[in-house]
Amino acid sequence: MKTENTNKEHLDVLHFEHEAWVKQLSFYKDELKIYTNRLEEIAERYNGRGVMMELEQFQNQFIRQNEVIDILVHDINAHEQILVNSVKENPVASNHRLFNDHDGLRDRMATFLKLYNELKPDFMRYLVKYM
Repeated sequence: MKTENTNKEHLDVLHFEHEAWVKQLSFYKDELKIYTNRLEEIAERYNGRGVMMELEQFQNQFIRQNEVIDILVHDINAHEQILVNSVKENPVASNHRLFNDHDGLRDRMATFLKLYNELKPDFMRYLVKYM
């Protein structure tokens, strides 16, 4: 993970974003479990080729979204650990110092949220058809 950006931010801002993101991602992971359970219910009711093709597409998208969530959480925790280590090494006025920003993580979170929020209405339309 790169932390060589020129943008700087205060520790409390970075820590707050880390916490918010991890909680958000945990919510989405739980939501994906619910969606996966819905897919199982549809699979029990229908066995038509068209239904199953769409089902498999959503299943694959959910698997990929879970993978992205796991990677994001890992990278967020890694950046948090960098901040913790930096404060341990130099605790003097750490709440006033500027730290390397996590622009890359912020961008990746925005991309994840955009894609996830595009997936949800598609899945809801699928559910309306078959539930």
